[in-house]
Amino acid sequence: MSLLAGARLVAVDTETTGFDPSAGHELIEVACVPITDGALGPSDQGWSSLVRPTRPIPADASRVHGITDAMVADAPAPDAVAARLRRACGDAPLVLHNARFDLPFLAALLRAGGYPPLSNPIIDTLGLARGIMPGGENSLVALAQRFKLTPETAHRAASDARTTAQLFLQLATKWESKVKSLA
Repeated sequence: MSLLAGARLVAVDTETTGFDPSAGHELIEVACVPITDGALGPSDQGWSSLVRPTRPIPADASRVHGITDAMVADAPAPDAVAARLRRACGDAPLVLHNARFDLPFLAALLRAGGYPPLSNPIIDTLGLARGIMPGGENSLVALAQRFKLTPETAHRAASDARTTAQLFLQLATKWESKVKSLA
């Protein structure tokens, strides 16, 4: 029996204006994709949203994800997106690729909405990949290619969240095949 049988998790991804929220960089897109009973949940249960930042998006950041100031001009404010993020995550374990990057941005978004940071259990597919398959490139794009996952638009939150969810399912299966007993 799979360890994921009956489990509900949420894959989360973000796009940002830079690398460090403490330096004023902001989250400008977030997405959640449900993982239910060892499979991607129904697409109508996932969501993504652009987020209106308080300052212009640097050109270097726009070149990475393609999100422009015009695209976020009418996006919801952080407090509105924070409420939806909190509801989407609930208390489910969260699956992220490079959680050390995303979690500070998610915490800043939630703080802007008056919410405490997420205290959900975290599964990081980057760390899981490094532990299961040491060596080699472990970027989300490289791992998606290695596992022959359905190609998605890289560096957009919804696509990366779906890829992270699919990658997690592949890594979990690989990990389970190595585990003989949990006792």
